Amino acid sequence: MSQEAAPNPAPSSHPAELAPDTVVVAAGRPERGHDAPVNPPIVLSSTYVGTGQVVDGDRAYGRYSNPTWDPLEEALSALEGASLPGLIFSSGLAAVSAALSLIPVGGVLVMPRHSYQGALVMASELQARGLFTLRTVDIADTEAAVAAINGTGGKNDGGTADSSAAAGMLWLESPTNPMLEVADLRTLAAAATAVGAVVVTDNTFSTPLVQQPLELGSDVVLHSVTKYLAGHSDVVLGALVTSDAGLRAQLLHHRSIHGAIAGPFEAWLALRGLRTLALRVERSQSTAAALARRLQAHPQVEAVRFPGLATDPGHQRAKVQMRGFGSVLAIEVRGGAAAADAVVKAVRLWTPATSLGGVESLIERRRRHANEPESVPANLLRLSVGIENPDDLWNDLAQALTGNPLGWSRAY
Repeated sequence: MSQEAAPNPAPSSHPAELAPDTVVVAAGRPERGHDAPVNPPIVLSSTYVGTGQVVDGDRAYGRYSNPTWDPLEEALSALEGASLPGLIFSSGLAAVSAALSLIPVGGVLVMPRHSYQGALVMASELQARGLFTLRTVDIADTEAAVAAINGTGGKNDGGTADSSAAAGMLWLESPTNPMLEVADLRTLAAAATAVGAVVVTDNTFSTPLVQQPLELGSDVVLHSVTKYLAGHSDVVLGALVTSDAGLRAQLLHHRSIHGAIAGPFEAWLALRGLRTLALRVERSQSTAAALARRLQAHPQVEAVRFPGLATDPGHQRAKVQMRGFGSVLAIEVRGGAAAADAVVKAVRLWTPATSLGGVESLIERRRRHANEPESVPANLLRLSVGIENPDDLWNDLAQALTGNPLGWSRAY
């Protein structure tokens, strides 16, 4: 065994019957003993003492392993129901890069046309270099997505006639970013598995508490740990989780050789943030649902995208495969992009910022980004709902939508 394949800490020993909101608190704790710490320590070392021989499982060097990573990787594995420890990366995009490296040269990647922008841009750039063919699809259209997986014609994203090759990888994201479309994860994963494709699901929006893609047929689950898992907008990390030993070995090799490793302090902060995940998700989901209902009735809102609404196209599908509906919603503001920009400028409690999943509520107009797909409406605002008082969040949105300032004594 090479040193880059370094220690595989045992997956969580916590029994399967523990509820997920218990696992977020209990997983990754140090062994109990008199005067032992309750929390794992931060280990700041770039290298480790060896025996003079290359021994299977040696930590050896800080690019291969760090004891501070292990508890977080164990906790993520336990939450996603994986049989192997997870792998953390220096960022969500570093994890995306590692996952895309699983596609064989000349292969086919099927990806939602609405996905995390960084993943779409990276996939497009890799296609332009000739590494694989990219097919983007409306992932909520199951029939069209299955056709793309099977390679039954059409055009690739390079604009040329597509071959009949089946997918080598299916990339799933549900709900999608920022359109909140819901994919039929089980059906699409089964179709991809039938043609030998690797199935990767970005579970950042839902978190393991709301959706478990491995149970629905995915091979690899991806997280931007930066978002809900760490939860405090102070860490940049990514993660991949799988129960497939062969895939995990490839992903670990990619991390080691490309150096996309997490800092120990960031890993420690992320695990600390994870401890309150269940409370944060419960609060933010409840508030998001209440806001969606109110926004649906607001005269300045043309449309609300949120799978928790009974009228949402993805509602029934989400009820089947999710345990909740998440904390991100999107609205289309009457008056076009200028009106949407005015709302962002007028809010005082909501923070205009690019990200999601923190304790604070964030708002942004997605089409202001040059790389955002043109199919995203120019007047669409993505809202990441935090844990503030629901009425305060609503009052701030309402005053911004109507142009009637609340007269608060300070701007937040």
